[in-house]
Amino acid sequence: MSFLFSHDEWFPTWWTRMPEKLPIIRGWAPFRSGETLSGKSREFVIARSLETLQLLHKSMGREKMRTLMKTRISLTLVALLAVWAGDSAVAQTKPETGSVIILRLEAKWNAAYDRGDIATMNSLLADDFIITVEDGSTFSKSGYIAHYGDTTVHVENSEMSDLKVRMHGKTAVVTGGYHEKGTSKGKPYEYRDRFTDVWMNGNGTWQVIASHYSIPAGQ
Repeated sequence: MSFLFSHDEWFPTWWTRMPEKLPIIRGWAPFRSGETLSGKSREFVIARSLETLQLLHKSMGREKMRTLMKTRISLTLVALLAVWAGDSAVAQTKPETGSVIILRLEAKWNAAYDRGDIATMNSLLADDFIITVEDGSTFSKSGYIAHYGDTTVHVENSEMSDLKVRMHGKTAVVTGGYHEKGTSKGKPYEYRDRFTDVWMNGNGTWQVIASHYSIPAGQ
């Protein structure tokens, strides 16, 4: 690992992953700077990052800096890394937004479903959870877990797409596409659905209270 230091107030420290030969440089913003950057636009963060790197470049000289970093960094790559640095600074001072939390929980639910993790699914589903599946059948929480905990069902692939989250206070509505492929009792199956999930925050904990899956017309 190799470090670059500057007297810049925004990003005083940069480092590479030497001896790994990767075209990556990371910047660090101290707490006070990070707090200020958290309220600024992405363009502002990029500009401050580039200014710091340009000052380093001038003070050290092109060849010395290139030798130290052992990589050539294009302006485009620097801009992308500056965005990363800015996002990291913001992340240090801002908690996750509601929509980010919900998307993370959706991914957690999907992963638990893939591997048949009953305990995780049980924690994510509200006690009065209800789901409507492709054929119009409905299941309660216990029915859903029993049905999808069936060892004769083997999920080969399940993925979500086009996810959109709408926050309404302590309620979140998620819509998206869903693709699942696997075998049930030895027979192959495949679904390409649209779904809607409704999450509710009770006592600081998000749980899904309702879910609906349907097959788009024409399939």
